[in-house]
Amino acid sequence: MNIWTEKSLALANQRDYLDQLFRVYPMSANLLREISKTTIEQLENFFSTKRDNKAMITLLLQEEIFPVKDSYVAYLKRDNTAIERNPNTVNRLAGAIYSMGLDEVIKHMTQPKETNRQIGPLFKNWIRSGALGIEVTENTNYFLRSSNNLILDASDASMKEFAEKFLGYHHEKGLDFIGKMNGKYIIGEAKFLTDFGGHQNAQLADALATINVNLASTKYRVMKVAILDGVIYIPNRGKMYQQLSESDDNKVILSSLLLRDYLYSL
Repeated sequence: MNIWTEKSLALANQRDYLDQLFRVYPMSANLLREISKTTIEQLENFFSTKRDNKAMITLLLQEEIFPVKDSYVAYLKRDNTAIERNPNTVNRLAGAIYSMGLDEVIKHMTQPKETNRQIGPLFKNWIRSGALGIEVTENTNYFLRSSNNLILDASDASMKEFAEKFLGYHHEKGLDFIGKMNGKYIIGEAKFLTDFGGHQNAQLADALATINVNLASTKYRVMKVAILDGVIYIPNRGKMYQQLSESDDNKVILSSLLLRDYLYSL
């Protein structure tokens, strides 16, 4: 087990780990979805005077959440031409919506996002905030040519392209982190593992695949990290902790809370 993994375990089990982690992954339990004023006005019109089932269903299919759970909705979302060809299905869905009442429809459409759907951009937001005390740039040319310590904050596609072109990274997964410290390049994925099993195991596998990938030879010194947080640091007999405890000492797995210390140690 790598020394940074050991430090991450100690941090998670001996200190206020979750309180500190909230700075990186600030979950919002009341992050309501939004509906435009125009959409609400159109719905009010459908419910009050203009009962145009096809137009209403077409409108609602464009929203993030369709107000009723129905197995036929996904098909209509992916093939809008099916609305014209299936009037009975459209009328059935419209009837269910009208029976809910306008207030209940809007309530369903604006329900809070699940916290696991909020996680994706939070790590990059934290990086972008300057929390690591290292200059952040979107400019890949400046990042490559400058002698400064830097963190690259570009689009997912740009970061993957940069890593493939200059750092010998050829892997189907993108990267959440690319940094440069004292002439060394650091690449990695960041994951907040909120529970055991299923999708979370797949998330862990993605992060570990990044540090296990063989890099093509380049003129740059490149280091790989897995920036992991969450239940993986709970000592137990589960698959996650087993993979952590059996990891090679040359594989850097660490909490985001120790990323700054790691970078400045290089």
